[in-house]
Amino acid sequence: MVYQYLFGPVPSRRLGVSLGIDLVPLKTCSYNCIYCECGKTTDLTTERAEYYPTDAVIREIDDYLSTRPHLDFITFSGSGEPTLHSGIGRIARHIRETFPEYRMALLTNGSLFTDPGMRAEVADIHVIVPSLDAVSESVFQKIDRPCHSITAAGVRAGLVALRKEFKGGMWLEIFIIPGLNDTDEELLFLRDAIAEIRPDRVQLNTLDRPGIVDWITVPAAEELERIAGALGFPGIEVVGGLASRSDIASFSQDVRESILGTIRRRPCTIDDLSRILGLHPNEVRKYIDTLVADGQIGEKREERGIFYVSL
Repeated sequence: MVYQYLFGPVPSRRLGVSLGIDLVPLKTCSYNCIYCECGKTTDLTTERAEYYPTDAVIREIDDYLSTRPHLDFITFSGSGEPTLHSGIGRIARHIRETFPEYRMALLTNGSLFTDPGMRAEVADIHVIVPSLDAVSESVFQKIDRPCHSITAAGVRAGLVALRKEFKGGMWLEIFIIPGLNDTDEELLFLRDAIAEIRPDRVQLNTLDRPGIVDWITVPAAEELERIAGALGFPGIEVVGGLASRSDIASFSQDVRESILGTIRRRPCTIDDLSRILGLHPNEVRKYIDTLVADGQIGEKREERGIFYVSL
């Protein structure tokens, strides 16, 4: 069966071996973050809808999980903001009831949790990983560039309400943009918000592959230590690199060689590779990560986007 809404399993820096569920078309999101690896948002919206047929998504999940593959997580993520799909609650409930041995995670920008109905819909998910990149309105607007109806104060209030109601784990992610949200003032605001939200974990993330803008840099290790100390949360995690390929059974040597062979013939973007190889863009990105880290391929920014080239 060729899957339209599932991708992977792929190696995830945070979630191990993860089967992705992609619930919205490419770059349908309530944010247009400057660091987004998927590119510019083309449908900036807060409208919740059944972007893909819920029944079709469930059929694919049933088909894939019927073989009981090894997975660390089933993850709602992908091409945009997954909570925009109006059927996410029904899909999560189906997985919880039909395949109770699997854990689910939701990667979300956290922008829709001001809605009590939205908070109720995610109750069956085991771990929610929301973003909180800034607390001051000015920095929030510069980094996340949200829909006009979304405010930094609203996002914070929604996460506070979610934490009070949600029985699963909450891992709060902060994407560090040097020069924007690493100032003493913004870190103090973030510290206060973390204390109010009370997440189970706080994770600092940094640039892993090129985002929309090309001036974002990666903080040095000692700078991340300073930031972690300023946030005042015990045991803050810095999101690390991928596990070794040899440790991930789902990592296909054939796919890796196909990507390398294609790039050797001509430079390609992730979208190019996705079309050529018939793979979901998120799956291609995970292989690209390891090839860049291994020094097998490099990156070159062109007018059409980031091209990957053979070294």
